[in-house]
Amino acid sequence: MGRIRIVTDSTSDIPPELREALAIEMIPLKVHFGEEAYLDGVTISPEDFYVKLAGEKRLPTTSQPSPLDFLEVYNRLAAEPDTVIISIHLSSSFSGTYQSACMAKGMLEQPADITIVDSRTATYGIGLLVVEAARAAMAGESKETILSRVEELRRQTSLYFLVDTLEYLHKGGRIGKAGALLGSLLQIKPILSVEDGTVVSVDKTRGTKKAMVRIMERLAEKHQGPVRVAVAHANAMEHAEELSALIHQHFEVVEMMYTTIGPVIGTHVGGGTVGVFMVPAHGGR
Repeated sequence: MGRIRIVTDSTSDIPPELREALAIEMIPLKVHFGEEAYLDGVTISPEDFYVKLAGEKRLPTTSQPSPLDFLEVYNRLAAEPDTVIISIHLSSSFSGTYQSACMAKGMLEQPADITIVDSRTATYGIGLLVVEAARAAMAGESKETILSRVEELRRQTSLYFLVDTLEYLHKGGRIGKAGALLGSLLQIKPILSVEDGTVVSVDKTRGTKKAMVRIMERLAEKHQGPVRVAVAHANAMEHAEELSALIHQHFEVVEMMYTTIGPVIGTHVGGGTVGVFMVPAHGGR
């Protein structure tokens, strides 16, 4: 069996040092401030992005990688003998990134073993799947075992997030069912999730602290044993630490990490966003 290589895109929000340690290939999306285009996480850091976002009156826009961006990476990896590629990407409901990957696969001049996975989620919801796949690949697991584990993990992942304002999701047209909450924004804090690739409102409370407590209650309905957790934030480390402290109070946490929501996802959720991703620890690495 050949070497298995894992490919993802920048919206997986995997910390660079972890990506490098696991030999994960990352293809960046783009964020545009007027005529200026930046490669997500490559030519603009999350920290610089949020400073720039706060000073802009116009909302930036985002764009997916082209099929040629994927083709370059697939050709390079496929040039290694017997390489197997698993490529895991942002929900096709949010972006054409998955479609670009599929088009690139069809453009390859030589046959290659490439499986492209629609994560049906975003930010570290993708990251969890990618990191698990990369760890399994390094451990010598088969393609079939890795894909099965990725699908199992996708079903097991609980994801909730709080935005400082729904303005960015609304303007970007990504808000889905949560749009119904716009009229009550002054007092209500919506708890959002991603279900089947779409942003949905699953609950609402008054204030951030109550919203975080309600998230703990919802997580407890799904997770009783040891858990692995990632807390993602958009220039909101204070909220992230507050959420982390609550999680440690309520759950047996065997792995906890922080990650920063990158520029492309940050364009659609805005600064101040915080999210939690939780999976059962059993069977994990």
